[in-house]
Amino acid sequence: MPPPLRSDAPAAALVFAPRSAAKGRGTVWAIEHRFTSEAHEAFDDGWGTLEQAAQEESLGIETQVIEERVKSILAGNDSPDIGFDLSINPYRGCEHGCVYCYARPTHSYLNLSPGLDFEARIVAKVNAAERLREALCAPGYAPLLLNIGSATDAYQPAERRLRITRSVLEVLAEANHPFSLITKSSLVERDLDLIAPMAEKGLAAVYVSITTLDAELARKLEPRAAAPHRRLRTLQTLARAGVPVGVSVSPLIPFVNEPELERVLEAARDAGASNAFSIVLRLPWEVNPIFQQWLQQHLPERAARVMARVREMRAGKDNDARFGSRMTGQGLWAQLVRQRFEKACVRLGLNRVRHELDLTQFRPPEPNPAQGRLF
Repeated sequence: MPPPLRSDAPAAALVFAPRSAAKGRGTVWAIEHRFTSEAHEAFDDGWGTLEQAAQEESLGIETQVIEERVKSILAGNDSPDIGFDLSINPYRGCEHGCVYCYARPTHSYLNLSPGLDFEARIVAKVNAAERLREALCAPGYAPLLLNIGSATDAYQPAERRLRITRSVLEVLAEANHPFSLITKSSLVERDLDLIAPMAEKGLAAVYVSITTLDAELARKLEPRAAAPHRRLRTLQTLARAGVPVGVSVSPLIPFVNEPELERVLEAARDAGASNAFSIVLRLPWEVNPIFQQWLQQHLPERAARVMARVREMRAGKDNDARFGSRMTGQGLWAQLVRQRFEKACVRLGLNRVRHELDLTQFRPPEPNPAQGRLF
């Protein structure tokens, strides 16, 4: 039987969580979400039915890309914890399968599972560039700080074929609209022909997320993301091309990747990173039972300690969604981690210079260049 879950976990967590794993997937649990109208209770008939079903579910799981034409692509940010005003997410869901991803619950709005569906059923916003062009051409539009990839990885595997993120960058380059970008993928190197010239004009900065230097742990935590050494090489490639680069050591998970904090920062600095930030583990909604199941599956000997420390920095709860504390946590452990991070950055020379993006060069792009070519 799976371990008991806390009472503050979503009701969906009360259904059976499979113990098995599939290569290349963060979870094979098609967890029901909080908007599910029907709940199903699994049972074992004494013949190992539950384990067999879980094993069958983990075989032959193929990623399905669902193409969607969206009405808008710019999303506003009202959180004081985040340092940008607008965001673009060219995809919904992420095939990288990071088990801790705080964006998993967004799939429930599509009536899809934040578990397996989040990483196996990817929504591609195929008209993102078209909608962005319309937004930038709107009367009265004024440029604001814009981030790409805050709730999905803009360079996940589907991007190799669909090139949606590249089409978005082409519009931003045409308009001289500044942006920051965060990714775990080396595919960002493909678009250096767009990013580097914008960076030279003070219009682009890239952060690479490096959670751990341990390849074995990374494969379990982030099964389809680039290997840690490959992400370091991407940092180096971007820096050598003149792009301001930083590292995100996030999420910081007690007793899992937290002991590596200083080593990751040092490796990133050596690769060319000049800035860094770190966010502690967040477990909103369905992420909580998914992550706890992952702990029991991969690190059972540490699971109780990890969750005890998480609750210590979340006022006794598994998650704290309040502005001001959700990114940093509270309590003694959270303070010690912040001090470690800050001292390491000082020692390594990180965050000495803030890369300010220039909002003054913006000019609206052509409304519809394809239309003009017809005449």
